[in-house]
Amino acid sequence: MFRLFNALINAWSIPELRKKLLFTLAMLALYEVGIFIPVPGVNGKELGRIFNELAQQTGGGLLNLLDMFTGGALSHATIFALGIMPYISATIIVETLLATAIPALEKLRKEGMQGYRKLHQYSRYATVVLAVINSFMYAMLLEKAIPGQFHAQIVLYPGLGFRLLTVLTMTGGMALIMWLAEQITERGIGNGMSLLMTASIVGRIPLAIRDIFMQLGPGGINQSPMQPLMLLFMGVFLVGIVMAVIFVEQGQRRIPVQYARRVVGHRQYGGQSTYLPLKVNSGGVLPIIFAVSLLYFPIQIASFVPQLAGLTDWFSRTSLVFNLVYAVLILFFTYFSTAITAHQFLEAAEQMKKVGAFVPGVRPGQPTVEYLDTILTRVTFVAAIYLVAIAILPDIIMAWMKIPPRVAGFFGGTSLLIVVGVTLDTMKQIESHLLMRHYEGFFRSGRLKGR
Repeated sequence: MFRLFNALINAWSIPELRKKLLFTLAMLALYEVGIFIPVPGVNGKELGRIFNELAQQTGGGLLNLLDMFTGGALSHATIFALGIMPYISATIIVETLLATAIPALEKLRKEGMQGYRKLHQYSRYATVVLAVINSFMYAMLLEKAIPGQFHAQIVLYPGLGFRLLTVLTMTGGMALIMWLAEQITERGIGNGMSLLMTASIVGRIPLAIRDIFMQLGPGGINQSPMQPLMLLFMGVFLVGIVMAVIFVEQGQRRIPVQYARRVVGHRQYGGQSTYLPLKVNSGGVLPIIFAVSLLYFPIQIASFVPQLAGLTDWFSRTSLVFNLVYAVLILFFTYFSTAITAHQFLEAAEQMKKVGAFVPGVRPGQPTVEYLDTILTRVTFVAAIYLVAIAILPDIIMAWMKIPPRVAGFFGGTSLLIVVGVTLDTMKQIESHLLMRHYEGFFRSGRLKGR
């Protein structure tokens, strides 16, 4: 612990790194301010109460899960209600999926920095389109679905004017979020998108702590002898889960690589051995995000079609159907996200063949590609099971310990993966600055590995 604080003090003593840290904190503070600026014409207090009722009825539905990603902005209809999700979705669709499927975009991706800038510009356009669609549907949902179900006046002046104002306000807020994320990435420390989402999740911790003490009752933690023990058990269990996530996220399958020996004149070259690292969870949190986004569509459809209102019960987080579909989608998207990057093995095998490197016991060329593909398939299966367990764990904890959904969300799922992964990546960047200036890192032995 002392070494950790010493590394932070050293980081603050480096002028360039201190400037990056201050800029990042300033952008995060601006983001937190925007979370509390309401959209005109919406009763945010009443909407927040309805979200809490939905959480109690459905065990924390998908809307409450998305609300965690926005830091509570979604449940109070503020200008940042869309959060960072449209930006992430557009980036994934354009720069990952379409750039792999469309030859013109794939060519741009291979053109270096100039091609990347054009591709990223297309992602910005796609973000605005998604923001317009999501904000319009959100306005329609506030006008029709919620007042009809809870008999509450959420929208003060419904109509076309309110919808257009909501679209303009939330789309403008999404554009500001996109700008903040890019500024953090370029001029701050860490990845801007990831840090903004982490700030939204961490900002819910005080509310989760409040829910814990409300669950314990007016007598506080001394109300019953079992309650302090349960609170202690929750703390120990949470630490264990975090350590398990760190272990898997940092895990690698190292494939040995041997360089052939060459004799040039009287000198001998090559003969060295190294390894090719394969991440255990190469897809990161993307499979869970894809699964949540896909499961959100039935809820949206049911909000506009009264005949499909029963879908809300089927797709509540406590239902068996939801968890089974959730697990199947995570398994599918885990393999899908890994398959997108499978072409890198062909490139790696060709590059190894050119430099005279080979995997011991495997012939160069196509056999090496097939060997790497087999290893990746096995590793991906482990990652898929791990992601399913982490994603469903909050629902199990919520049913077992009888704790509020907001508290259970920190015992697994997307929130825990994002917070742990982003923290590791940010610490890795800070550590690289320290080591470059001959300071010690965060740990005495070894270095942090990126995700």
